[in-house]
Amino acid sequence: MVRADVSPDSPIEDQPTIGLIGMGRDGKNVRDILLVAWDIRSDIAGVPGITVLKDGHYVSRTSDFIMYSVEAEFIDRVVAQYGPSTKVGAIVAGQTSVKAPEREAFEKHLPDDVHIVSCHSLHGPTVDPRDQALIIIQHRAPDESVRLVENILRPLQSRFVYMSYEDHDIVTANTQAVTHAAFLSMGTAWASAASYPWEHGMYVGGIETVKVNIMLRIFSNKWHVYAGLAILNPSARIQIKQFAQSVTDIFKLMLAADEAGLRQRIYDARLRVFGNEKENSRAPVLLSEDILNRFSLGKRPSNGNEDGGPGNDSAKAPPANSHLSLLAMVDCWAQLGLKPTEHLDLAATPIFRMWFGVAEYLFRSPERLDAALQAALHDVSHRYDDVEFVVASRGWSQCVSFGNFDLYRTRFEETARFFESRFEEAAKVGSEMLKVIASSSTGAQGSAGK
Repeated sequence: MVRADVSPDSPIEDQPTIGLIGMGRDGKNVRDILLVAWDIRSDIAGVPGITVLKDGHYVSRTSDFIMYSVEAEFIDRVVAQYGPSTKVGAIVAGQTSVKAPEREAFEKHLPDDVHIVSCHSLHGPTVDPRDQALIIIQHRAPDESVRLVENILRPLQSRFVYMSYEDHDIVTANTQAVTHAAFLSMGTAWASAASYPWEHGMYVGGIETVKVNIMLRIFSNKWHVYAGLAILNPSARIQIKQFAQSVTDIFKLMLAADEAGLRQRIYDARLRVFGNEKENSRAPVLLSEDILNRFSLGKRPSNGNEDGGPGNDSAKAPPANSHLSLLAMVDCWAQLGLKPTEHLDLAATPIFRMWFGVAEYLFRSPERLDAALQAALHDVSHRYDDVEFVVASRGWSQCVSFGNFDLYRTRFEETARFFESRFEEAAKVGSEMLKVIASSSTGAQGSAGK
């Protein structure tokens, strides 16, 4: 057994041999950082500094710590193949985003004399892991094994959060699955309308910048990053279904011009999610919309004043927006009795922190929230996009409920192709936006949270 207090500075003969099986984008991010510190063996060729072995059997039988970086859809098949070869006393982990299939595979196929201490970095492969949440799951292992895993993963400089397998899937459903569903629905709605939202001046600046940049960020990733988390996580299915229902219910109130009904439902959701404003002393995530304006992919339409006269310094304001996606998100949390603030500092991803931040920015201001409700009821500027959003959200919910990975992939990739030409630009802008928001909010409330 390798000493639990081992570090990269320990003599080489005292250091653990680290084995990696499979290598998705998330696994690559972990690998590249650990490669600087530790001796790594893998079944993946073409990476300098890694000892490439013939296959996963050789990795399993010679490694002290083995991490499976395999899609949740295939984890059972891969562990069934290589798990029985695991070295006696070794520690096995998985980097899957949904843990129920991983747990089942490990318990079914790993020998009883193997320890299980799993993990999951709660951020995408392009995000700096420093200070981000890294879940550690002590499932079948003594405390010394957990300390060893902590020391192996310490070069990532992440913030360790300890959970069970069950708690992990609940938290990731709460912070990721329904958040992703909102942005998937936005992208599909805009693609169905054959519209780049930043080009016609309606989705430019402030909150709109978050919607556009994170939507593009999600569709620039691989489809399976989101499919497994949504389809294989039972909690996620429930939440995605409720989000689509909230979108539909709110849109019906909009069409009926039921101001009293809409206002009561939204303000009830506001109270249940954010509490009484007088008692809410927590500093907001998003301190000002102004900080977002520099990251917009488009420009607001000119006000037409070119002579240097009054108003020349400001662009024309975009039409008022119902923010149907944000109204539905908070309503969804309220209907399910979720308290997103409880996960904000515990295990928030950067995207969830940003999404929660704009929802909070809208809902904690009665002036901004009332303006959105008035736009929802009386301004039809965004009504066509709202219709597409309702259809898209229900379509994604049905796709997830069917549990069909091929259908999920087809929907995802069709939308991604529409926006593909802007992915490179959006990735740079989006990453910088997340960094700035994280740094601006940490000064007020502590560390920032795919």
